[in-house]
Amino acid sequence: MYAILDIETTGGKFNEEGITEVAIYRYDGHKVVDQFISLVNPEKEIQPFVVNLTGINNNMLRSAPKFYEVAKRIVEITENCVLVAHNAEFDYRVLRNEFNQLGFEFSRKTLCTVELSQHLIPDQPSYSLGKLVRTLGIPMSDRHRASGDALATVKLFKLLLEKDVEKNIIQQSIQSGITTVLPSKLLDIVEDIPSETGILYIHNTKGDIIYIEHSRNLKRKVNQHFTGQKEVSKRIQKHVASVTFSLTGNELIAQLKAHEEITINKPALNKKNKPVFKVGLYQKTNDQGYIQLSIDKPDKRKIPVCTFTNYAQARAVLIKLSEKFELCASINRLIPRDKVCIELNVEYCQGTCEHKEAPDSYNNRVSALIKHQQFEHPTMAIIDRGREVDERSVILIENGKYAGYGYYNLNFQLNKLEVLKTIITPTKDSLEKRHLIRSYIRKKKGLKFTPYGVQENLHDQ
Repeated sequence: MYAILDIETTGGKFNEEGITEVAIYRYDGHKVVDQFISLVNPEKEIQPFVVNLTGINNNMLRSAPKFYEVAKRIVEITENCVLVAHNAEFDYRVLRNEFNQLGFEFSRKTLCTVELSQHLIPDQPSYSLGKLVRTLGIPMSDRHRASGDALATVKLFKLLLEKDVEKNIIQQSIQSGITTVLPSKLLDIVEDIPSETGILYIHNTKGDIIYIEHSRNLKRKVNQHFTGQKEVSKRIQKHVASVTFSLTGNELIAQLKAHEEITINKPALNKKNKPVFKVGLYQKTNDQGYIQLSIDKPDKRKIPVCTFTNYAQARAVLIKLSEKFELCASINRLIPRDKVCIELNVEYCQGTCEHKEAPDSYNNRVSALIKHQQFEHPTMAIIDRGREVDERSVILIENGKYAGYGYYNLNFQLNKLEVLKTIITPTKDSLEKRHLIRSYIRKKKGLKFTPYGVQENLHDQ
């Protein structure tokens, strides 16, 4: 749990600033569950430059509560939370000073979104809150007021959590809160998990992630592990101390995210990522000069035209594509080697296996098939459901390769490629990930695509 806050002050000498406004959003990693916003009477004058900056003046604060009147509420809303702020050192110091004057020791763990941004979104021209969220296309209102700045920090922190593929933020934030494994509370853990699509993270008593898995129904998956008799489920039951989760909005991002994070974090109870495809369609030129398409097991020395989950699926697709592009079933070994297409009534062959067609003419159609199996556009965004009603997810394909995933609320963030590349979580491309994306595109209806740099050219799959 996080308490994301912003504080406005009177300005003045170091450690003598008074609080004029405070905004705190209690955030569970997915949504805001509580909030507190209030002007505060600092019982001292506000520096003129601060008045010009924030618009808060002394007259506005005369009837506002003094700090001791809001202190209890601040303690309650930040209880068992990690404090998150943009330049957390400043906000935490000012807050502690106010509590010290009341004779109360206020102590919380902190996270600074400036430092996190510098690590997770490097090479930005500025890390000031206003300029950073503008660069990222994050909407912001009431700049230099506590509520506006704190809400912008919530949105920034949500983005940073997505970019933190090593899950350092989550692991650091829960380490101090777990001391023992409590099997009797497994049902309580299940109760807190939503029945939505996303990623599960199983933690041990040290807070370390020991197991990662994606699911279309997180609650059902956790329940299966807590009641299951498989070896991995028994080991989870023995070592689990906490379960956290990340909602993805759709199954494709869940698959890609899980694949990436298992590779990076190497959880103790996860086996190494298995190949997600069992066979590929490969090309080679035969002795007669014709390009032959053959179904074979994965070969790291060769780049497949496309990949498939099993041989039956690959054969069915190759037959369909051969018919569409009028290719030879004999050359592609879809019929016995000693037969020609006409003998088995294969009508779509143009007599290639009987040498009635020159290799150049035939190979042009094979090249068209190969191009057809690539992504529709070399650089494009694949648009799908997001995690919330007003949010969309995006998969970025750049120069024919998978570049990463992210979420956006504004068309501005999608239409400008340079902005999109700052808000996505960049990942390494691989044949496995491209297979997951292509398989999803084949099965999923209603996806939208936008090629770059076309501004507004979304169309249904």
